[in-house]
Amino acid sequence: MKKSVFKIASCVLFLSLVSCDKNFDSINTNPNEPEVVITYGLFNSANKRLIDGTRGPFPSGRMILPWVQYSAQNNYTEEDRYQFRPDSNSNLYNAINRSIKGYKNIIDLVTDPKTSEQMKLYGDLDNQLAAARIMLAYSYLQLVELYGDVPYYSFGNKDADFEALTVGTDKEVIAPKFAPHEKIYADLLTELEASSKLINTKEEKVFAKGDYVFGTTVKMKRFANSLRLRIAIRVKDVVPTAEAHIKDAIASGVMESNADNVGLQYENNNIMGSPMYMAYFAGSKRDDFNITNTMVDLLKGEGKVSALKYPADPRLQQYAAPVGTAVKNSSKTPINVELGNYKVTYDLSKYAGLPYGLPNNMVPSQVGSASMFSYNYLKADYKEMLMEYSEVAFLLCEASKFQDESFYVAGIKASMEKWGVPADKIAEYLKNKPQMNKENVITQKYIALFLQPMEAWSEYRRTGFPNTLLKPGETYKLIADYKDKDVVTKEYKFNSLVTDLTDLPARVTYPSQLTTLNAANYQAASARMGGDKMNTKLIWAKK
Repeated sequence: MKKSVFKIASCVLFLSLVSCDKNFDSINTNPNEPEVVITYGLFNSANKRLIDGTRGPFPSGRMILPWVQYSAQNNYTEEDRYQFRPDSNSNLYNAINRSIKGYKNIIDLVTDPKTSEQMKLYGDLDNQLAAARIMLAYSYLQLVELYGDVPYYSFGNKDADFEALTVGTDKEVIAPKFAPHEKIYADLLTELEASSKLINTKEEKVFAKGDYVFGTTVKMKRFANSLRLRIAIRVKDVVPTAEAHIKDAIASGVMESNADNVGLQYENNNIMGSPMYMAYFAGSKRDDFNITNTMVDLLKGEGKVSALKYPADPRLQQYAAPVGTAVKNSSKTPINVELGNYKVTYDLSKYAGLPYGLPNNMVPSQVGSASMFSYNYLKADYKEMLMEYSEVAFLLCEASKFQDESFYVAGIKASMEKWGVPADKIAEYLKNKPQMNKENVITQKYIALFLQPMEAWSEYRRTGFPNTLLKPGETYKLIADYKDKDVVTKEYKFNSLVTDLTDLPARVTYPSQLTTLNAANYQAASARMGGDKMNTKLIWAKK
């Protein structure tokens, strides 16, 4: 028996050896792995990578989210004071670029004659191409507003400065130029216009299935035009074509209601939960982040905003949990009740934000008196927004030169409705709303952009609003007395840990891999912009 088995094994081995040169391609194919990637799979993967990478606990939670003072850390407060971790910066840059590569792969698949026929199985080719180009524009917008000049790829523009994503092509450039960001902005506007016109709205769906961002072609078209409106208003004073794009984007159809909001809905579980839910409950299980004192005071109509005579804002109860509400944590016991089981109260004394930018030694005296984020944000199936109607309404108000109050009201109302504010509370606030002017419109936009830190940061750099943010060198009240060697302190001073920063950072310095792997182009871009520094302003920054 043993001899028979051995003989059979020997024969199989012999046959495999003598035939290894024949039909190698067929025997070396994995039947469980597709030879051509499905486009909607690439789209979903790139979208999730982008949102996870830009809204998670490190790139967002420890950089941009606290910088715009939506969040204050109760550990590692050096980062709130602008001393970010190099790894957080590198991971942010890489996450955006990996997503960009995913969208570029879709473009290649639907435009290459060798694969385009098969791609028709997954949806209208023009719609797939438009979806990839639109999300490519959204991703590059994040990148350019972080760093300024960056390596850039354009589908429709073969400008000599656009050398990114050429590896593996016949025009391969290993170390691409950093395109001037004024050129990038102009091209983003052109790309979004072309993509909007490309969309075939006779087809209801963008992809045959599996699209969890747009859903319909009409919604995608409105998003493309709304994003173009956002960019055009940002650069209207520095890009000559911007004014024409503002008019054309509006005429082509922007978002009209919250039904047009675009975001990524996460799942209600511990595997595919939202980025901050995973950080609090399913990942490292850390509750390092509180809502800030400046944000809570703005919503209460107190602190710096008191001079503007803002009424109490009912979004406070949707953004923050009452003091004493705690989250479950692997190393801590909840103080009173578990997150999600608390009762909403309109007693303003029950809400207090954690003082932003404290020295580490002062945090323990404050954190027990501070509100956590509400369950609305920390739930597993939270929807991370890419853009929503409330922002568009405020953009339309600005496009009217702050004359059309209907857009101002619509922006406030849409934001409150999106967050689930009761109708009677909305009506009461609108009756007593701050008067319409540039400062109040932009401040209301800041409130509505809550937890969309990149856009809030860009708007602050462009306009200087809201005026309620704590700046380096300024003092603010504590929410509890701090005692040190019998000396009681009731306020603190916010100090930047980055030399020469007297305001919010104007940009993020380039990640280290660019300074070493693409040194010559890095140096050229740095010199062109005025230095690779956190106080180097982008071309549209007025603040």
